[in-house]
Amino acid sequence: MGSDNWNWHSDFDYDRWVKLPVPGPHPLARYKHGAVVVDEKLYIVGGSRNGRYLSDVQALDLRNLSWSTVKLKSQSESDNVKDGRSLEVFPATSGHSMVKWGNKLLLLGGHSKDTRETVTVHFIDLESLVSGVMDATGKIPVARGGQSVTLVGSKIIMFGGEDKHRRLLNDVNVLDLETMTWNVAETKQTPAPRFDHTAAVHVDRYLQIYGGCSHSTFFNDLHVLDLEMLEWSQPQIQGNLVPPRAGHGGVCIDDKWFIVGGGDNKSGALETLVLDMSTLVLSVLTNVERKDPLASEGLTISSALVDGEQFLVAFGGYNGNYNNEVYVMKPKPKDLKHPKIFKSSAAAAAAASVTAAYALAKSESLDFPAIESSKPKVDLSVEVSALKEEKKALESSIAWVKAEKSTVKTKLDEYHETHADLLKELHSVQGQLAAEKSRCSSLEAQISDLQTRLSSMESLEQKVQALRSQKSAPEHDTSAKRQSSGGAWRWMAP
Repeated sequence: MGSDNWNWHSDFDYDRWVKLPVPGPHPLARYKHGAVVVDEKLYIVGGSRNGRYLSDVQALDLRNLSWSTVKLKSQSESDNVKDGRSLEVFPATSGHSMVKWGNKLLLLGGHSKDTRETVTVHFIDLESLVSGVMDATGKIPVARGGQSVTLVGSKIIMFGGEDKHRRLLNDVNVLDLETMTWNVAETKQTPAPRFDHTAAVHVDRYLQIYGGCSHSTFFNDLHVLDLEMLEWSQPQIQGNLVPPRAGHGGVCIDDKWFIVGGGDNKSGALETLVLDMSTLVLSVLTNVERKDPLASEGLTISSALVDGEQFLVAFGGYNGNYNNEVYVMKPKPKDLKHPKIFKSSAAAAAAASVTAAYALAKSESLDFPAIESSKPKVDLSVEVSALKEEKKALESSIAWVKAEKSTVKTKLDEYHETHADLLKELHSVQGQLAAEKSRCSSLEAQISDLQTRLSSMESLEQKVQALRSQKSAPEHDTSAKRQSSGGAWRWMAP
């Protein structure tokens, strides 16, 4: 079937998922694995199935549609044998992240039987097929799974996840791959802790986080981290409103961020989403049926260039059943028309800065003195027209930003007025409390005086009782004597 499948990619409809007719044996169905495409080959590493972690490495040749198992060697062949028993070169792991760096696949995080307390960086050399661990120094983050990992230049940005004690995380850790040194990024306005989200980076500066979940809540929010200012923001997404999701896959092609699958532990997400990272407009590209393998949690989405054609490649996932089929989609080429005016304040600001820089560059090029040349003059009417359109877009964006600024200023003034009223009320209450405190102190002094007087009265009463006792005693003695004397006289009488 290899010859029949050789040109499977030559005739394809745009924006439609198709299951590839891959013949022969397939890898074990799974989810929460790692996946990446290198040189027209889809590599699948690890994952989970029926509560069991997997350690195999599989490769799908996207040209002839054939699966093969990748046999790895350890850094030292002696490391692979202990007491005559063969050991796993790559440990069974699930919920890890995988990126390509040079000729290596790097695998970070994930849950396994490993007892290490910090994140381990495993590597697979695609040329020698040697696998091992890359030693790192610095502030190594705590071990975790379900994190997001994004490659920005020579640095890896890791966000969030869930540690082995089920503690949710929202820290940002940076690994410099050239020095293999970890650092913690101290950020402001950090999003809520989460795992099983997806992340992407725009123009090597803005890290974007979408969705994910905590132990009780599923998210459909977008958070953006400025990697230079180290400050988070939560811009409003324009376009379609979609249900929350976790365990979805995501991949970027140019400015488009494709998000597929995921779910909420009850049902899978049916929408294939595309987020324009420049305009922050979210669109539903297509939908699938319920129980479709693409409506799964823990699936992976990769970008592949096959014979010059761009494709999305989906594999694995779980939606009541584990999946091991391969699905592909051919997205429409990038629209080269002029960008639309942004609708959100954050996007408007970004548009204004980008458009301003573009217009400035053009104006500077047009401001140079004319140089006489023998070459024929070039008609610049098209460029001038485009520049005017850019100017209109810039003016519109600036007007939008000014309107937003005015609204924010009004709200800020209202806040200051409310704050002043509350401050006056607080001072009044503090005065009343001071008066009540003084009154309480006076009452306490009176109570103390009364207690002293009461003690004195009790002592006086005791003295009175003693005097009464003394007074009654002599009277009793006299009466007795009288009775005794009378009796004696009666005895002596004739």
